[in-house]
Amino acid sequence: MLTQRTGLLRLVLLTFSSVAVLGSTPGWAQTVLDLSPSNRRAPIAGLPDWSKAGYRGGQNLPGEADINPDAACRVTPAELAANHGVIPNDGVDDTAGLQAALDSLRTVCTPGASFTKLSLLSLPAGQLDVSRQLSVDASYVIIRGAGSSPVTGTKLVFRPDVNTRYDTLTSDGGDWDEDTMTHGEGKGGWLWPGRGLFRVQSRQVHTAYDDDYETAPANRADIFEGTVNVHWKAGVKLRAKPGETGFAARTGDTVVYLATNSSALAVGRLVNIRAANSRAFYAEQQALPTEHALSNLHMRQQLFRIVAVDSGNRTLTLDKPLEYDVPVTSTSDGSASIDGTVYDSKAAPLVDPIVGVGIENLYFTQEVPGVSASAALHNYGNLAPAYEMHGIVFKWAADSWVRGIRAEMTGSHPIVTEEAKNLQIVDNVFDGAWNKGKGGNGYFRGSRVWDSLYAGNTSRNLRHFTFQWSASDNVVIGNDFDSDLNLHGGWERRNLFERNVSAVPYAHRSGNCNSHCGEEGGGGPDDSNWYPIWWGAGKKAVKWSGATGPQNVFFNNVLRKQVGNDTAPYADFYSEPSRVYQFGWSGSAYKHLDINGTPIADWAHAETLDYSGGHGVDTTRTDSAPSLFLVSIGAPPPPDTTPPSAPSNLRVTAVTSTSVTLAWDAATDNRGVTGYSVWLGGNVAAATAGLGVTLLGLSPATAYSFTVTARDAAGNVSAPSAAVIATTAPAAASGLVAHFAVSSSWSNGYTGRYTVENLGTTSVSGWQLEFDLPAGTTAQNPFSSTMTRNGNHYTFLPVSHNTVIKAGASKEFGFTTTGLGQPFNCTLNGNPCE
Repeated sequence: MLTQRTGLLRLVLLTFSSVAVLGSTPGWAQTVLDLSPSNRRAPIAGLPDWSKAGYRGGQNLPGEADINPDAACRVTPAELAANHGVIPNDGVDDTAGLQAALDSLRTVCTPGASFTKLSLLSLPAGQLDVSRQLSVDASYVIIRGAGSSPVTGTKLVFRPDVNTRYDTLTSDGGDWDEDTMTHGEGKGGWLWPGRGLFRVQSRQVHTAYDDDYETAPANRADIFEGTVNVHWKAGVKLRAKPGETGFAARTGDTVVYLATNSSALAVGRLVNIRAANSRAFYAEQQALPTEHALSNLHMRQQLFRIVAVDSGNRTLTLDKPLEYDVPVTSTSDGSASIDGTVYDSKAAPLVDPIVGVGIENLYFTQEVPGVSASAALHNYGNLAPAYEMHGIVFKWAADSWVRGIRAEMTGSHPIVTEEAKNLQIVDNVFDGAWNKGKGGNGYFRGSRVWDSLYAGNTSRNLRHFTFQWSASDNVVIGNDFDSDLNLHGGWERRNLFERNVSAVPYAHRSGNCNSHCGEEGGGGPDDSNWYPIWWGAGKKAVKWSGATGPQNVFFNNVLRKQVGNDTAPYADFYSEPSRVYQFGWSGSAYKHLDINGTPIADWAHAETLDYSGGHGVDTTRTDSAPSLFLVSIGAPPPPDTTPPSAPSNLRVTAVTSTSVTLAWDAATDNRGVTGYSVWLGGNVAAATAGLGVTLLGLSPATAYSFTVTARDAAGNVSAPSAAVIATTAPAAASGLVAHFAVSSSWSNGYTGRYTVENLGTTSVSGWQLEFDLPAGTTAQNPFSSTMTRNGNHYTFLPVSHNTVIKAGASKEFGFTTTGLGQPFNCTLNGNPCE
């Protein structure tokens, strides 16, 4: 819940449902782009080659002719019901049945499958209930719903059970703590990026972990799944190339020199060339000196396909040139060691990649008990850290796709990748996440993803769209965002952003947070605004990885930022038509952004400076074509000069002595409504993206007249709605009122706070507040108060420091709970609390 103060008026902005918000703001994503091979531009000299981005290096997504005709490999809704007990709308958990159907396709069909002989799992229309992660470790399979409408299509409702929710949180309860999630040799970090509704990943366990896997409890077993692919088991060390003393390969090479041969490194297989971090590499990123710990990791990495193996000379030949130098170790480039440890670079094969998986035409959401979706709107914190589950996870996967999906209120990222190649994420709608705070949650996230295509998607109410951790050669085209395009750090490079709309409201900023706030790498929220582009400076991003890498390109985007307040106009940002903006680029090599020769320490507060002319953003190139990626993109949308319709049915839904709650029906717009303003007496009293607002701090027994206007991303404002008059209730006899709020929450509890406010004209000495809690929830650990309990009824009395409340002042007290039910039947000195 977002709280602002305007004089004596306290505003609490609410959205009544994520569905309603999205329904009122349709995307302007270009969902009819021709992405076929014949419509790709040839590589442009001086720019990266993006022509092979997407499914199978730029091939068309599969059609009906590519589905296996064998009935055994086509599971129908009727067969799901008859053979696996998956019946829509019956209220029964469908997890086991869905997993059994996927496992059957893996066993029966995957061995003989191919990209032109795909299995098909058809899901029925209606609601399916899921409590555990669905493991998709069958290659060449389509999971297809009956449509993405939650009303008429396939609706998956994810309610993570006790063995899926995270049972280890950081000491403040604010984030999943993977470091303390252990069993045997296994660590929770092996699960990174975390659990999801769908996890496209191998479940094969390396033999070294067989015993740990066998003895692992249900909430730990998946730590070990997929470990056949981890680099510390499958990876091969490297040796110096001829004529070099410390490098196995250099930028532009296609041949990599191995220390030993490995049967896992075979022609046609995928291999990750992982270059060890070194102090010299951190220095190149302008990250040194730093107070933050440097990491023995592989920040520079990329998946390639092996086209030749020379066992006699112990070399691999890759399908495309390397984009970075590969030292043999972290010290072979002449650097001192990091933390006294020499760390090896590796050629790490994907022993068991999952390929050819498509997820299509369905809707999913995740439920979190006791928390309202309205609390997540423009709240960049974690509301339910134990529920930080994602929508779809691709890990150690390739040549797969997601299309026609609608996701609302996922636990964290609706789509996330880790070591994935040639994905195609197209024509989807993603709206909202329960957790968008510390630890890096609530992104539309591309991490360690290569040669992939993101097109025609609409993203709403997420923290960022990100590329990070060495992501490269990806294309982002024709999408509609209300968040920033975030180059998050970790040497992500050579990505193309073009023909996207990103209209970032003032409310989209780090400081808009009320629980478990912060960022990756520690630290709280800052006072900056998130502009449509975010770039990882070395000094900043070294906290979690490192600087953004070279030659990330922005072209023909419509990027706009609202600065100052929620009703300010939007201003253009890096949106000059035909100008090619190359970030982190001198024109020929990597260039960290700088101000008068001094590298910037942070993009925050430096977003609007001019980095052209040799300071890190190369702007010397223009291109008259509408796209650097496609030959033809269709007719561009015309300028938007049409205002939204006036909101309708403005109504009063609740009043107290100091507050009024309003609701209204959505306005419509030719391109999409981005928000609403509530007007009181000729002034804006509140601004929200939702369909309702509660205004606090009003005077008792007073009539107020309200109207509402709608606005769109172009700044067009509707006519006002019809006015509604609301009269607040008389003040309580004592002049005291009490307001309740949840200040933090976790998987099975929360911290609740009451603010007792004296609206009278004289001091009050002593008060007594009482309420009931629903069955299954108990209160404990009172603070700034004493508590007594009788069954489910609780009574609170003040302690010495908050017994007396002066006129116009307030005091707070609170408690923690076991269970997520909230107080009701609240009275204060015998009167209703509000």
